[in-house]
Amino acid sequence: MAMKMRQSLAELEQEFRHEMQLESSRSQLLWKHANSRTRKRRRERNRKRSSMRFWLLVMTLIATAVAVTIAMFETLYYLLG
Repeated sequence: MAMKMRQSLAELEQEFRHEMQLESSRSQLLWKHANSRTRKRRRERNRKRSSMRFWLLVMTLIATAVAVTIAMFETLYYLLG
C-alpha cells in the first residue's frame, strides 16, 4: 500500500510539473498575442493620424493658393481700375 501511495504521489507531482509547464507556455503565448495586437493597433492609429495630417496639409495649401490668387487679382483690379 505504501509503495502505491508513493507512486501515486510521484505521478501527481509529475502531472503538476507538466501542468505548470503548460500554463507557463500558455501564458507566454497570450503575452505575445497581446503584445502583437497592441503593436498592430498602434501602427493603425499612427497611419490614420498621418493620413489626416496629410489631407489637412493639402487643404491648407489649396486654401492658401486660392486666397493668394484672389488677393492678387483684386490688387491687380484696383491698380488697373
